[in-house]
Amino acid sequence: MSAPIPYDHYRCLAQRLTEETFGAHDGADALIVRTPWTGEVLGSVPCLTPADVQSAVLRGRAAQPGWAARPFAERAQIVKRFHDMLLAREATILDLMQLETGKARKHALEEILDTAIVARHYSIHGERYLRAERRRGALPVLTSSREYRHPRGLVGVIAPWNYPLSLAITDALPALLAGNAIILKPDSQTPFTALWAVRLLVEAGLPADVFQVVTGAGAELGPALIDGVDYVTFTGSTATGRVVARQAAERLIGCSLELGGKNAMLVLDDANLGMAVEGALLGCFASAGQLCVSIERIFVHQRLYSAFLWRFAERTRALRLGVGFGYDIEMGSLVGARQLSTVSRHVEDAVAKGAEVEAGGRARPDIGPYFYEPTILAGVTPAMEIYDEETFGPVVAVYPVASAEEAIASANASRYGLNASVWTRNLARGRAVAQRLQAGTVNVNEAYAAAWGSVDATMGGVKDSGLGRRHGAEGMQKYTEPQTVAVQRLHPIDAPWGFPRTLYARAMIGYLRVIRHIPGLR
Repeated sequence: MSAPIPYDHYRCLAQRLTEETFGAHDGADALIVRTPWTGEVLGSVPCLTPADVQSAVLRGRAAQPGWAARPFAERAQIVKRFHDMLLAREATILDLMQLETGKARKHALEEILDTAIVARHYSIHGERYLRAERRRGALPVLTSSREYRHPRGLVGVIAPWNYPLSLAITDALPALLAGNAIILKPDSQTPFTALWAVRLLVEAGLPADVFQVVTGAGAELGPALIDGVDYVTFTGSTATGRVVARQAAERLIGCSLELGGKNAMLVLDDANLGMAVEGALLGCFASAGQLCVSIERIFVHQRLYSAFLWRFAERTRALRLGVGFGYDIEMGSLVGARQLSTVSRHVEDAVAKGAEVEAGGRARPDIGPYFYEPTILAGVTPAMEIYDEETFGPVVAVYPVASAEEAIASANASRYGLNASVWTRNLARGRAVAQRLQAGTVNVNEAYAAAWGSVDATMGGVKDSGLGRRHGAEGMQKYTEPQTVAVQRLHPIDAPWGFPRTLYARAMIGYLRVIRHIPGLR
């Protein structure tokens, strides 16, 4: 029997976070936050206005120069303290994330691990990413060039509800370390996780106005936020991402977008069947499938198809769904009524048009208002909504294929290209197949965590799955403005006074012909 959920304790925490961030606010004009588990009210946050966003912009711009002027080592020390404090207080933030999202604890843990890894990586390696670099000058010896990186100034982060710690904080950390100030707009379903994390950063030593949070309706605050910042990063739907991109383009500011996915898993003819089944369970049903990089399509070589489908369905039917803070629960709830409606509609449409339900296939209101069983479909065709539309829930379609070539072609036949995975005993073959997939990240013998956790390498989407990258050098350098400073010695790059132009032209052309063949000067 699970222990009772201490709702009163977390209502008090939510109220304290709100008051510490915004002061007292009128409950009549507020966003009410409920836990997906039961519909219980957790608390409320103020519904801010565009004028409030403009005030936050002014405060952020006033605080940013002083923050940027601090040595990198000082900024990094604050992030390292945040890393240690996060790990020391993991129980509180795990509880809060679960209450806001409805996810199982094992999946909420991924967010803490991810945030700590990113904090560690950029606090240790960020100075190298920002270091001024020597570049080749126009004329060897006479010209020297260096490229410097300056903070953009004020960065807007628009975060989704599905990973409220990871996607609110890990995009912000490299921007902070690069010397920027941040304005974060968390989703209205999950503001308290973001408020908790920002308060922890302040406790670690971050000046309060360097990282501000604004809460309210996205359609109202989003345009005001983009109008006030120097760069914006957004994670969410492709449709909303296009709106963000258009608004950023109007202002000629940069943006990075991680958007939708219809991610594919390829089980080749030499795959380890047991490993592939376990990988599919995690890849399809982590956070109830509400994960940008989760698997929604599985292409299995026909030699393994029947055995894979049988074992996968058997394991899926055995997954334990539930409410609670224990690690024994294997899948949690969908976040709300809209997600439940989409999942139900996609499954019902597929079944009505001939798809077969191999596992799951129904809502579970006996567990909680938005629970839906992990579901496997076979016989999905292009006539069905679920064939190429993102479901963003615990539903996957499994297809037999005759060859690796067919699997690759089928995986690439999508407008999305965020994540993929390849399962094979031959790692060289896996890498070769992975390089032919049209996806920003591809995992071999893993569903998503290997590529996601490799924060020294970039992560992001192609096609309709996004623009720009997080992680790696680009994940920090995108928050900077590069500047080239070139120094010319002895004489400007022009003919000396009184020197015939025709002779100057011949001399320069001859010079370029010569250095073409000198290795160190090319």
